Amino acid sequence: MASPTTLRHAEIAGTGHYVPARVVKNADLEQLLNTSDAWIQERTGIQERRWFEEGKDTTAGMGAEASRRALAAAGLQADDVQLIIFATLSPDYFFPGSGVLLQRELGMSGAVPALDVRNQCSGFIYALSVADQFIRTGMYDTVLVVGSEIHSSGLDKTPNGRAVSVIFGDGAGAVVLRPARQEGHGILSTHLHAQGEFAEELMVQEPGSNRENRTAYALEHQADMYPHMNGQNVFKHAVVRFPQVIKEALDQNGYQPQDIDLLIPHQANLRITQYVQQKMGLGDDKVFSNIQRYGNTTAASIPIALSEAVQQGRIQSGDLVCLAAFGSGFTWASALIKW
Repeated sequence: MASPTTLRHAEIAGTGHYVPARVVKNADLEQLLNTSDAWIQERTGIQERRWFEEGKDTTAGMGAEASRRALAAAGLQADDVQLIIFATLSPDYFFPGSGVLLQRELGMSGAVPALDVRNQCSGFIYALSVADQFIRTGMYDTVLVVGSEIHSSGLDKTPNGRAVSVIFGDGAGAVVLRPARQEGHGILSTHLHAQGEFAEELMVQEPGSNRENRTAYALEHQADMYPHMNGQNVFKHAVVRFPQVIKEALDQNGYQPQDIDLLIPHQANLRITQYVQQKMGLGDDKVFSNIQRYGNTTAASIPIALSEAVQQGRIQSGDLVCLAAFGSGFTWASALIKW
C-alpha cells in the first residue's frame, strides 16, 4: 500500500450511459394502475420512464453498453480495466453477481476481479468510494464503476402498487476512474452513512433466505415480493440527509454551497430535489435533473445523469461537482469532485 504522502486523487476519465428503447409515458399507466398523468407529475415530477425489453436487455448487458461508451470516452479498451465494481439491486441472477457477467459481456480477461455493491439508491456513490480508495492507494490504475437496474420486471403493475410502480425505471450508467492528471483535480472526498433501524421503510422482503423454503414461502406471500415504501418517512429523512451529506463534503474541503458548479443528486423524486436545491440556495443552472424522462433508476440514476451532464456541456474542466444520494437502508452518501 502506498504511504499517506503518495496517495493519489482519482478522476473520472470517461462517462457513458444506456437506457432501453421502450418509453413508458404516464398516460400508458393510467388504466393499468388507476392513476393519472397529473397525479404522477404532482407527486414525483416524472413524465415518462424506460422499461427493458425481454430478450434484449439485461442488467449486465445494459451495464456493458454503458461501460463501452464510458471506455470510449476515456480513450481506453476493456482490456485496460483492472477492477470492476458493479452496483445494483436487480442482478440478473440471485447469484453470481452481475460484475462477473459484465466481465464476460466485455470479453475481459478472467483475471480481472469483479466486486458487487448492494446499497440501492446510494449504491453508485458507495461503489465510487471503493474505487477511489483503490486508486488512491495505488493498487489499481483503471477501475470501471457501473450502476445498472431493471426495476420494471419486479413492480406490482396493479392499482395496489400504484404509489411505487409509477416511480421506477430501467437503465445503466458507468464511469472509468484513473489517477488524476492535474494536481488538485479529481475526487476530493466521499462520505458514506447508514441507519439500519429504518431498513423496512423501503424494501423488498421476499424471497428472504431466513425461511425453511424461501421459494415456497415467497409464492404464498407474493405481495411481499414487490417493493414496499413508506413514502412520507422516506421523504422526511431524505430532505434532511441530502443537505447534511452535501454540507459534510463541502466543509471537509473548505467550500460553500455557492461554490458548487453542478449538483447531481440521486433522481428519487423531483420534489425532494427541489427542496434540497432551495435549502442549499442553488439556482436551476446548478442542479441537474432528468427524473422527468427516466424515473428513479436507483444505482443507475447518478451515473446516467452524470453522463448526460457531460454530453450536454454542463460540466467543464475545473468545475466543482457534487454527487449526493439517499435511499433504502437507510443509506446516504456524497462525493465532491474537482473536474
